[in-house]
Amino acid sequence: MALGWAIIGAGMHPHQKLAPAIGLTPDAELIAVLSRDQGRANAFAETHGAEAGYSNMDDLLADSRIDAVFVASPNAAHLGHTVQAAKAGKHVLSEKPMATSVDDALAMVQVCQANGVKLGLGFELRFHPAHSLAKDLVSHGKLGRVRLLQGHWGRGERGEPEHLPRSGLRGWWEDPEAMGGGSVIMGLGVHLFDLVRFVMGQEITEVTAMTDGQTDTQPLEHIASMSLRLEDGTIANISCGRMLPDTLNNFTIYGTDGRFTGTATVWEAQMGAVEVVSETVNQTESYEYDYLANFVAELTDFHAALKEDREPAATGEDGLRSTEINSSVIQSAKTGRIVKIEHRAVN
Repeated sequence: MALGWAIIGAGMHPHQKLAPAIGLTPDAELIAVLSRDQGRANAFAETHGAEAGYSNMDDLLADSRIDAVFVASPNAAHLGHTVQAAKAGKHVLSEKPMATSVDDALAMVQVCQANGVKLGLGFELRFHPAHSLAKDLVSHGKLGRVRLLQGHWGRGERGEPEHLPRSGLRGWWEDPEAMGGGSVIMGLGVHLFDLVRFVMGQEITEVTAMTDGQTDTQPLEHIASMSLRLEDGTIANISCGRMLPDTLNNFTIYGTDGRFTGTATVWEAQMGAVEVVSETVNQTESYEYDYLANFVAELTDFHAALKEDREPAATGEDGLRSTEINSSVIQSAKTGRIVKIEHRAVN
């Protein structure tokens, strides 16, 4: 039986990625979409073949055809939409960043647990086969002891030397409160923080950050460079930013016995290439460009988690840990100091 999906939010991300990916996912059906404007909801539903468009969350949650919701509303709205969905018995897959504060992220985990529904996070980089290979290499010691990781995600257009503020329906991207105090940290860096945790199987214990924002004159950053320390002392250097049109979105792992390099694998699409050089594994592989493959894999895993009654690949707790990192990075950027991360208990 097909899993009935509703998307909370009718913006660019749902339009370009989530709705098309649901359409390509086996045993998945887009039932409904929620927008603050009924006309936009109806137009989105018609474009993507959904059964209904809603402008009222209670009406959407009353639709018995809906089994799960993909929360893709503005960052600060994730908590409220997740609470409503969980209390209505709907499973939740939340877009990143999970929440704008650690307290909100913890509340999302707890409300889903209390109501017996699954909570997953939209960390699609986990589903790129290059990154699955990286995790396997690390876990089996094929690179020796990992000493350093480097990851970068940038984007931009030539001819834009300064940030061009978003406006209209996307104006909330310029609101520090709605964003949670960070911009590219929340939009791009968050993926790399999670990728480091995923590949290494460890928590991040402390961070330091330098950005061009987090000041009174520029509250939100457009360029960020961060250093993370993991539990075993390994260091990861992460950078992200806009206004980087010729960016190299790579992910590299340096071990004492080898190196993994993902070239252009840090992107929404499945693409790029891999090179592994080590004492025991030497291989290269390239990936044909597929814009939606990572999202389809993410949705397929979430459906499998429901059928098998297991946790999805990226859990609510993963989202909580990610939010702790986000908050600590923003604090470091504001203060210019190293910040040790306090991990909150879920139960």
